[in-house]
Amino acid sequence: MRSAHDWDARLHSLVSGLPTSRADPWLRRLSTAADHGKLWIVVGVVLGLRRGQWRRAAVRGLGSMAVSSALVNALLKRVFGRRRPDLGAHPVDRLLRRSLTTHSFPSGHSASAGAFVTGVALEAPLAGAGLAPLALGVGYSRVHVGVHYPGDVVAGLAVGAAVAAGSRLWWRVRPTTPARVRPAATGAPLPDGEGLVVAVNPRSGDEDYDPAEDIRRLLPRAEVLEIGPGGGVAELLGEAAGSGRARALGVAGGDGSVAAAAAVALEHRLPLAVLPAGTLNHFARDLGVHTLEHAAEAVTVGSTVEVDVAEVNGTPFLNTASIGSYPEMVRRRDALSGRLGKWAAMTVAAAQTLHRGTPVSLLLDDRPVLVWILFVGNCRYTPRGLAPAWRPRLEDGLLDVQYLRADVRLSRTRAVLGSLLAISDRSSGYADTQVAQVRVVSRSGPLQVAYDGETGERATEFSFRKRARLTVYCCRTD
Repeated sequence: MRSAHDWDARLHSLVSGLPTSRADPWLRRLSTAADHGKLWIVVGVVLGLRRGQWRRAAVRGLGSMAVSSALVNALLKRVFGRRRPDLGAHPVDRLLRRSLTTHSFPSGHSASAGAFVTGVALEAPLAGAGLAPLALGVGYSRVHVGVHYPGDVVAGLAVGAAVAAGSRLWWRVRPTTPARVRPAATGAPLPDGEGLVVAVNPRSGDEDYDPAEDIRRLLPRAEVLEIGPGGGVAELLGEAAGSGRARALGVAGGDGSVAAAAAVALEHRLPLAVLPAGTLNHFARDLGVHTLEHAAEAVTVGSTVEVDVAEVNGTPFLNTASIGSYPEMVRRRDALSGRLGKWAAMTVAAAQTLHRGTPVSLLLDDRPVLVWILFVGNCRYTPRGLAPAWRPRLEDGLLDVQYLRADVRLSRTRAVLGSLLAISDRSSGYADTQVAQVRVVSRSGPLQVAYDGETGERATEFSFRKRARLTVYCCRTD
């Protein structure tokens, strides 16, 4: 029987013997373009210009490529030590302009291609599928120009794909399915939005985009009110609910606007339509409402679900509340995420904020703790640690209490390193618990609490608990 090496050499000879074609110069250019990952860096920059899954895809793809390139070139090539193919019989017009002296197995170009495209596919499957032929083209081009055996390419692609797939162990992939919710009795359909009063915050989201006109187009019979000097979300929706003209309330804005609208909806026992128009839209994203069209469809057909609402000192919040350095950390993270991506931005923000922060002494249900930050989530967040990003459920009946202890040696350093490696939950200074309610007393004087992007009054006592469920419009596809 022929060995794998013999078959590899025969396949390489077969490719060498292919007749000259117009594809030859293009394959040589493609091979050269992928030198040092230049091709994938350009693609990553283009993807990174768009927010959300595209930017996450770029960061994961480029990060996976960097790791796989280092693994192949610094370790695997030296371990296997395979010599490059003999180019004596290879067509001269296909050869690269420079000769290569490094080892052949596995192909570094192919490893980078496999790592980048697999990393992209994990976050943005359609983009990954679109780039897959390009990755295969890069791999084949290395055989076509004669510098690799086919086995080198196959092994390189496999190594790169494995590195990217392994990144999920330390950097979780955001799920595409929305969080679990409680089923609710079907709400009253509001054809064309009849009976819906929507408060629009034009200052949320992109500066050059006002969603009011799109909402009027999608829901022509809804009453659309824009907040301004005459009143905010709570005032506009409160007046509409109190007058009896609203059968349902709606809000288009960021998470702070959504939390204010939820408070009015709970008070008047009305369903709430969340129309995502903010920068991050954490609640709408977990709910599975990604576009104005999706929200309008749910209103029109009367599709509703029930979700948990938490409160601090009587003020409702839908996402998170925090005490200590966490509000400043999140503010810095959001300011940096556009340039660095959320993961890297969180690491930088954590390092900056914790370096300058001051620990606070608290009583958690009468248990003394000294903490840098205290985070309270409405339902359990994941991943654990300093960068909680999403919730698998919006109806678990729990508060997610997480904090970074200040009485543990080097807890800040460990937390920053843990954030960098996405394992901050395994730091010895990190602690968490899930409860239905918790009472926090400050022994460091009055502190400010932040919730859903807003800041509350300074106080020395904070009561966190769950309150009545909120009915929201949502078309479930899961």
